[in-house]
Amino acid sequence: MRQVMEPHPRADTNTAPSAQQPGEAARRTPPSRPSSPGSGRSGEVPVGAPEGLVAPGRGAARVVPAVGASAEGGGASAEGGRDEAEGGRDEAEGGRDEAERGAEPERGPGASEPERGPGASEPERGPGASEAERGPGASEPERGPGASGAERGPEAQSERLRFLDLAARRIARGVDLDDVLRGLYETAVPAFADAVLVHLREPLPTGEGRPAEPLVLRLHSFAQGPGDAVTAAPAGAAGPVRPTVTGPFAELLLARRPVFGDVPEIESVVTELLEPVAGVPTTPAPGRRLIIAPLYGRRHLLGTVALLRAAGRPAFTADDLLVAAQLATHTALGVDASMPYGHEASVADALQLRMLPSSLPETTGVRLASRYLPAAETSQVGGDWYDAIPLPGNRVALVVGDVIGHSMTSAAMMGQLRTTVQTLARLDLPPEEVLYHLDEQAQRLGSEHMATCLYAIYDPISQRLLVADAGHPPPVLLHPDGSGEVLQVPPGAPIGVGGVPFETWELPAPTGGTLLLYTDGLVESRHRDVWTGVELLRGRLEEVAARGAPPPLDMLCDAVLTVLDPDARDDDVALLAARFEGFAPLNVAYWFLSPQPQTAGRARQLTRRALHRWGLGSMLDATELMVSEVVTNAVRYASRPIALRLLRTDVLRCEVGDDSPQVPRMRRAQAGDEGGRGLFLVDQLARRWGATLLSTGKVVWFEQQIPEEYRQQGPDAA
Repeated sequence: MRQVMEPHPRADTNTAPSAQQPGEAARRTPPSRPSSPGSGRSGEVPVGAPEGLVAPGRGAARVVPAVGASAEGGGASAEGGRDEAEGGRDEAEGGRDEAERGAEPERGPGASEPERGPGASEPERGPGASEAERGPGASEPERGPGASGAERGPEAQSERLRFLDLAARRIARGVDLDDVLRGLYETAVPAFADAVLVHLREPLPTGEGRPAEPLVLRLHSFAQGPGDAVTAAPAGAAGPVRPTVTGPFAELLLARRPVFGDVPEIESVVTELLEPVAGVPTTPAPGRRLIIAPLYGRRHLLGTVALLRAAGRPAFTADDLLVAAQLATHTALGVDASMPYGHEASVADALQLRMLPSSLPETTGVRLASRYLPAAETSQVGGDWYDAIPLPGNRVALVVGDVIGHSMTSAAMMGQLRTTVQTLARLDLPPEEVLYHLDEQAQRLGSEHMATCLYAIYDPISQRLLVADAGHPPPVLLHPDGSGEVLQVPPGAPIGVGGVPFETWELPAPTGGTLLLYTDGLVESRHRDVWTGVELLRGRLEEVAARGAPPPLDMLCDAVLTVLDPDARDDDVALLAARFEGFAPLNVAYWFLSPQPQTAGRARQLTRRALHRWGLGSMLDATELMVSEVVTNAVRYASRPIALRLLRTDVLRCEVGDDSPQVPRMRRAQAGDEGGRGLFLVDQLARRWGATLLSTGKVVWFEQQIPEEYRQQGPDAA
């Protein structure tokens, strides 16, 4: 036998085999070298494992071959009393190489233990002994992160480290709570477990404050099966778990130690955790096929994660406790980091929703409906908005806009632009003037933000539509015959560019038609461009109209939303639908009067004739008096013909327009004044009144409530 230099000190190599006492070979076994990180051997704890976590059964003694052992006679040689490294080999060099690699001695056929010398004692096995130390009939353990003790070689340890690295990177990619837990499910199922259940504390603790007591856990979601489909907890299906603060389960969670499901002290809580969910592969006594690990964040306990294996799969081992601890640690840190982000997103969502109109106005001649959907793949809010603003003469302004970007700044910018549009609309400016002043305001707010906007005015009396576009997708009109049309409105530059003129286009608005205004999130996605989406939208409208009678607006809006691409939608959606009902000519009376002294008398005469035709004789005296006062005031300042218009709906509305920009104000007349009492009379007799400044002058209007018996005859009654 050739001599080999020994790299380590030997244990009494001068002792003869005959003088060796029974069991001495085992006692003289030198201690093994410290294992490398992540090797999973006795006494090893991987990096990042919870402090104080010791795998059960790792304190048991193992038979470690000494350097220079001989296999002859099955006993220890004089060169160190080493067990033979590979069954039947007697070369000291081969045995030493095996020992230095830290490999388990290969066993002969049917051998359940490494061969020992005469009188060697039986090595004691701890409670966490691996499955490889079973009898001859033990099944081959599954390789991977959950491999048994027989797979503790360098390859198995590398595979475990690769698995944990993949899990850490996938979990860390999550931004919100659902993304973090989805990362856990995708990596753990089925590579490490057949089912994963996550219970979160209710409510989740945030900030530095003390968490709510008592400790309450509620099932959030779970994943199971080869497809690792994530299933949210059904409402009311899983009741809350309330472990007592001083109970063994709560103490175990606060100790940050994962445990097997066979711990007697937590048996009742294990049943509570798993019982509410149907279809999870559990057995009456999961035992070591279940691991429960606490989710402990930077400051507080956040919940638990339960990992289960099916009956046809090897049970978890003590090494798997360390893997579960790492998974729980990464998940808890991800959940902890996602909570401030989720809080900020909820604040931004609430901010934007408060800036959108809470309800749409009910105006005569048009019916309105709207929808708003936040972005699907980001919690950051966008700047989409819509609005409907009543204008004088039963007209209505229809607005839809989109601030570029997704942030709280975009939402705040949207709120300022919407307020500006409302102010400009009250001035009854034409659409191109509204967009011009909106562009100026956006430049004052900051050049780093731009927006698109479409502004339209619908007049139910003339049945015309005025539209101006600032870089926004074109509106789509569904005609009464069921055909769809993309309105060819030339788009201008987006709001905020500056120095670009806008144009107003006049289009017919047929009675029974439906106009659809929307943002680009409805028609554009990562998989299709805007114009492809616009054509899909037009086709969808025609499909809905082909079913028969015009559908209700709410149903039409819901049908339109089906054109969305659910797999590639990353923008919010604003939708405004307007159905034109027009205004019956019989309910409108319109005149132009010269600004002369006798004009007030002529106006009273025309008003009397119209009220008799509508059957409103009981309202004649008050209406004549108010018309006379308002027309007299207009004659004093007008230089061009005065417009007098009466509208009959559920109220009687009178409008008097002139070319003077001076808006009348009500004042209290003194005892000797000859004038100044006209608007005071209007204020006392009318239900409401007002004055609107126009680009060509002003309109003074008032309304009176029509008695119930006349309103029941219908709007077209003469």
